[in-house]
Amino acid sequence: MAGNSQRRGRRVTPKATAKKGTGGKNRDSLAGRGRTLPADERPWHKGYSGTEKLPQRTAWKQDKERRAAAEEGRAPKIGTPGAKDTTWGKGGGRGTGAPARRGGAGGRPGGRSGPRVAPGRKSNPARDTPELLVGRNPVVEALRSQVPSTALYVAHGIEVDDRIKEIMRTAGDRGIAILEISRAELDRMTGGVLHQGVGLQVPPFAYEPFDEMVSASLEQTAPLLVALDGVTDPRNLGAVIRSAAAFGAQGVFIPERRASGITATAWRTSAGAAARVPVAQVTNLTRSLKYCQEAGFVVVGLDADGETDLYDLEVAVGPLVVVVGSEGRGLSRLVGETCDLRASIPMVSEVESLNASVAAAVTLAEISRRRAV
Repeated sequence: MAGNSQRRGRRVTPKATAKKGTGGKNRDSLAGRGRTLPADERPWHKGYSGTEKLPQRTAWKQDKERRAAAEEGRAPKIGTPGAKDTTWGKGGGRGTGAPARRGGAGGRPGGRSGPRVAPGRKSNPARDTPELLVGRNPVVEALRSQVPSTALYVAHGIEVDDRIKEIMRTAGDRGIAILEISRAELDRMTGGVLHQGVGLQVPPFAYEPFDEMVSASLEQTAPLLVALDGVTDPRNLGAVIRSAAAFGAQGVFIPERRASGITATAWRTSAGAAARVPVAQVTNLTRSLKYCQEAGFVVVGLDADGETDLYDLEVAVGPLVVVVGSEGRGLSRLVGETCDLRASIPMVSEVESLNASVAAAVTLAEISRRRAV
């Protein structure tokens, strides 16, 4: 026979080929899947209208979750409008910088609520990991504000004062686990941050819905809000929140991206003021400032080259939003253009600029003085 048909291991059956009429391998994978469904027809989308029939598998998964939630005595994670998340703070969601279109303020039914922890959804682990609040004053304020807590860490040989006594008593009354550990272990857990021998483990912080914060501020005699434009140092954020609490501001709002959020460091720097002052995160700061302007606020940006002297700020007695720029670059271009006016802080000596938190404190003190006259 020709060729190598006599070799060992030769093929004795014909090579498999595509069946006649199929069009070749993977023909079915090229078939179209139909039109793209709009948001109000997708059961898994937040814009789902609820009028379309659920796909069989989606309905089965939601029914399974409802049964599991009923057995555990909690709210379902899916298929329930307004389901809570595992966070704590004065609010229960993240603002968008504009009023919600459906489902009430912020897209959630109901009004304002206090710190809480509830079953939640899986998301970015880096954002949803527990925080460790450290320092005696921040821990005292957190316990007084009923912040949900999972454990209290106390260093061996700690000097007991009135604050430590209150911390231990409050934690015991609330059934929080109290763990006594070495100071070296507490140093390791806090990354070397000054902790004063005590740390409180809490769930991630829950931000106030932005539109609710604005509405609540307008109910006050002298509405005052503070906005931070890209402040990345959590210590500056904490210091601004502390100044806002001291001088009567009703809230602070920060961008969701490229800016510091409420961390253990920010909480500690605020000396617990973050438990008393609502803090909101917004998707777009410029759009949020325009929303405030439409609501009746005058937006004032702090700028070293501002055209208005802080001590000549006549609009300080009305509804006001003070915008503090980031460390180094100050106000961004779009935010600066959105402000109704830009104010500068007069200084006696030739100093390039003030720290963001110091500038905020000076400005809020002057506004408070004008309003007290």
